Amino acid sequence: MSGLGGLNKSSSESIIIGVCQSQLFNVTTKDELNHAVDHVCKLVKKARQSYPLVDLVVFPEYCIHGLSMSTDETIMCTLDGPEVQAFKTACVENSIWGCFSIMEKNELGMPWNTGIVVDKDGQLVNYYRKMHPWTPVEPWYPGNRGIPVFDGPGGICMAHIICHDGQFPEMAHECAYKGAEVMIRTAGYTSPIKNSWGITNRTNSFCNLMWTCSVALAGTDGNFNSMGEAMFCNPEGDIVRHGNGNADEIFACEIRKGDALEKRKNWGVENNLYQFGHRGYAAVVGGAQDCPYTYMKDLVEGKYKQAGEKQVKVTDGTSCGIPKPSAKYEIN
Repeated sequence: MSGLGGLNKSSSESIIIGVCQSQLFNVTTKDELNHAVDHVCKLVKKARQSYPLVDLVVFPEYCIHGLSMSTDETIMCTLDGPEVQAFKTACVENSIWGCFSIMEKNELGMPWNTGIVVDKDGQLVNYYRKMHPWTPVEPWYPGNRGIPVFDGPGGICMAHIICHDGQFPEMAHECAYKGAEVMIRTAGYTSPIKNSWGITNRTNSFCNLMWTCSVALAGTDGNFNSMGEAMFCNPEGDIVRHGNGNADEIFACEIRKGDALEKRKNWGVENNLYQFGHRGYAAVVGGAQDCPYTYMKDLVEGKYKQAGEKQVKVTDGTSCGIPKPSAKYEIN
């Protein structure tokens, strides 16, 4: 199902999601940040004009901050700041939901890499901090709020993860385990990640019987080239819609509420979200429900240590010019 690339709705139970391969900017000053915010808000309007039935438009990670990795406080954002307010206004004026990216001020130390979802009435409905910054390149404080799920347009349960998060199968599994039918993945990736991007988007869908809607920045800022690569994958791991590298191009897809839930309810073979916690249920009542995974047990006990961990050479960001950290991780 794609509804002719999001131009149609085949069912009253369907929604249209648009993903925008927005232009990569070099942002190191407040004026440059303001320009990027204005550009994104204009693209919200473009989404409404290009796809009259669209319910949600999704922008990439770094859509207003670019890939400079600057932590200058003058360009950091807050939830009650003018950048987020501009996004809310754009959603109200165009009667559309929006998913956006900000680098957020953090009293604990380095900024958070934050994703927000705003509904068509301008209300904040999801607030997520990136769990797995792309180390050693990114300086962001690791997310400390877990992965929330939220009711998106049409009441479809959704979750949002950011870029490198999607390389860890546990992240997608957590989204689906908590009920998400649709997982949004926003990114700033450049072309070397193109192959693993496709692999992980498809496996995250198939292994969890879940739709994945993914998009990266596109174009160049003069230093980097981002890849675009918008992608919609259905619960069987098929790529239903696939974008390109064109900056500011929007791709859309129809998704029917209940599609993923029906498969999780009715499938036998490869119903892996259920079977993960009910191993061998054909042989033992209810299946085995223990935790046989050493890494999970060690992580819970705070003693995660992979085989050969002492030989790992890169364990901080100094190789990428980031000072050795002194802050301790805190959950709040």
